[in-house]
Amino acid sequence: MPPSTVFRAARPVFRSSQFFTQQAYRTQGGRVAGRRCQSTASQATEAAPGLFKRMWDSPVGFKTVHFWAPVMKWALVIAGIADLARPAEKLSLTQNAALTATGIIWTRWCLIIKPRNILLATVNFFLGCVGVAQVTRILLWRQSPEGKAALQLEAAQQSAVDTAKDVKGKVEDVIKA
Repeated sequence: MPPSTVFRAARPVFRSSQFFTQQAYRTQGGRVAGRRCQSTASQATEAAPGLFKRMWDSPVGFKTVHFWAPVMKWALVIAGIADLARPAEKLSLTQNAALTATGIIWTRWCLIIKPRNILLATVNFFLGCVGVAQVTRILLWRQSPEGKAALQLEAAQQSAVDTAKDVKGKVEDVIKA
């Protein structure tokens, strides 16, 4: 039989899907065509991409803002932790209240949005915790006798400044007249 006839006869066999689904070509129980496979574990590791590749291709991976925004936001958490060493009278209540609200609101939001960003939710949770600690410290200081005296002194100073501005304005009006 000439070689061209053999190839023509074999062509329909290779084209049909039944050739590849026959028992000899199926994988069952780690055996292919009656022989034991080398290792199914090595095949699984070859098929699964590495951690870096999965993070790179992830919707919240290294090449997205969903990764870098939380990483940069950790600076706010670290600054808040560093402020725990500062005296409470030097801290701003409005600033720390804003950080607390931001942390609490965005923690919830990060769990609702798609893709769910657990890294951003984590940093916002800790930002809220640090903010709650700082606001508590400020309010406790303001309620202490030392804090009340300092606030009264500050109010008296502001009153004196306002009075001086009023006097200055009246003197300027007299000079112009």
